Amino acid sequence: MSQSKVAFIGLGVMGYPMAGHLAKAGHETRVYNRTTGKAEQWCAEYGGSFATTPREAADGADFVFMCVGNDDDLRSVVFGADGALAGCKPGAVLVDHTTASADVAREIGERAEVSFLDAPVSGGQAGAENGVLTVMVGGDSAAFDAARPVILSYARACELMGAVGAGQLTKMVNQICIAGLVQGLSEGLNFAERAGLDGHKVVDVISKGAAGSWQMENRGGTMLDDQFDFGFAVDWMRKDLAICLAEAQKNGAELPITRIVNDYYGEVQEMGGGRWDTSSLIRRFRRS
Repeated sequence: MSQSKVAFIGLGVMGYPMAGHLAKAGHETRVYNRTTGKAEQWCAEYGGSFATTPREAADGADFVFMCVGNDDDLRSVVFGADGALAGCKPGAVLVDHTTASADVAREIGERAEVSFLDAPVSGGQAGAENGVLTVMVGGDSAAFDAARPVILSYARACELMGAVGAGQLTKMVNQICIAGLVQGLSEGLNFAERAGLDGHKVVDVISKGAAGSWQMENRGGTMLDDQFDFGFAVDWMRKDLAICLAEAQKNGAELPITRIVNDYYGEVQEMGGGRWDTSSLIRRFRRS
């Protein structure tokens, strides 16, 4: 793979290691973060350079990657005199890894004078750190073909799902499925404990059968041990589920389980668990 000049905007728990993988792959990498100290820390660890505005980061880059918090954060780094679009050169590809709405993806796609890909990721902090994320992409096939080899610096799977917005819609499906799986796992493990079973032995045996899932393999044991200090936070899951529910309101899809689980996550937040991992749903059963 040939090396490119790239920018990465947003150095949170996901963006920081993702940008690091780009630098380690040999791409000339310039980063931007609202907190300059984090950008300076990244440069000390990985080399590269940092910019003081998204526009400066994007200037001259072949690919401009973004991973921020929500729709409003995304608009703030994309649009305006200091936004990434103002710095993009002709022929650049703008790639957004934020989990956001399909509406904001289409808005950017319509306003951008360069190719735009909405490309949310799945795999969590561990996936970003280990470079094994799954990326679901919406956009033009030519832009996708150009960006995919670079994206694979931090991903193990990268698929074009359709036009701009399709990546975000696919991520919504991902979050809907995870919500139901984690709730089912929480109920099952709580049942096992109340029935007097050894929860770890239960997970070990049933994970090899039809009930097995990534959540069970990777979170079953930690849920039983009441450990929730890693992974994707409840606050962010609620943000994502709100996006799913809003989209379902528009397209007519029924999401009864998602709606219930979203409310349950609200209870976890009220318990002080906004920054706990999403597997903390089981904590609801341990309140009494």
